[in-house]
Amino acid sequence: MDAILLQILNGLDKGSAYALIALGLTLIFGTLGVVNFAHGALFMIGAFCAVTLQRLFGLSFETIDETQTDFLGNPLKVKTPYVEAWFGPDFGATIIDWSVPLAILFAIPVMLVIGYVMERGLIKHFYKRPHADQILVTFGLAIVLQEVIKYYYGANPIQTPAPDALSGVMQVLPGVVYPVWRVVYFCFAVLVIGGVFAFLQFTTFGMVVRAGMADRETVGLLGIDIDKRFTLMFGLAAAVAGLAGVMYGPINAPNYHMGMDFLVLSFVVVVVGGMGSLPGAVLAGFLLGILESFASTTWATTTIPGINQIIIYLVAIIILLTRPRGLMGRKGVME
Repeated sequence: MDAILLQILNGLDKGSAYALIALGLTLIFGTLGVVNFAHGALFMIGAFCAVTLQRLFGLSFETIDETQTDFLGNPLKVKTPYVEAWFGPDFGATIIDWSVPLAILFAIPVMLVIGYVMERGLIKHFYKRPHADQILVTFGLAIVLQEVIKYYYGANPIQTPAPDALSGVMQVLPGVVYPVWRVVYFCFAVLVIGGVFAFLQFTTFGMVVRAGMADRETVGLLGIDIDKRFTLMFGLAAAVAGLAGVMYGPINAPNYHMGMDFLVLSFVVVVVGGMGSLPGAVLAGFLLGILESFASTTWATTTIPGINQIIIYLVAIIILLTRPRGLMGRKGVME
């Protein structure tokens, strides 16, 4: 039972990332009808927002410490972070330690702006183009963004550690321990997903967006500028992907190709859940994360070598053959 519980926890951990990215993908497809292959790059940019803030907090200046000397008796030069000089050694050190959670506040406006600029500058010109054109242009954009990150940050992974208070393990059940940050990431994902659904369900803006997703022309005839609202939803989807990347940094060190690693799997999640179905994207994300976790066990990989690499695609094939619209897709979509 302990082993089963650990695999479920591992699946929920990975499934949280799948669900968050797939949620953003579905928001964009459901509102704008665009297949956005640059969405994985937004996840990567979010992770590098945490890297950037960590480096900003680490900026320091040199001072001469007369109390310390080298082996020749000369006073030592000591580097002091500006944050510690401005806020004091203790509070400044705490700010540096909590740079990843604080990066959430930094990433939200950055990702909203990037999403808005991306939609207004490029995506809007491909609304009425075939999906193949949309895939080509957004995939090309993803490669460009990936190479930009590689140029400025290098090709090697960059560590963004969790705060010391959240970097250990916790006991989830008697005899079962699990990394604290992975539990935090799952709770964070549930909070973000719940916030997006609450926003769409209980606000006037969200209700208009949902109506536009169901019947765009009728909403437009009522005098509502639905295009403007859909543009803002693109920014929201970018912010969700960015937040997923920010918090995933301590689990998997940010690198320039991490967006591509999650992109294809997240699209599979969207297809399995149902194109345009937000609940389906979330449900499929968690289910496929758990399934992949169990497929990665020693017993599974020994019995069927490589099953952990293909299990998600096998499920997608079965779903597409038996229920083309996905688990919770609307009737007629992809059928």
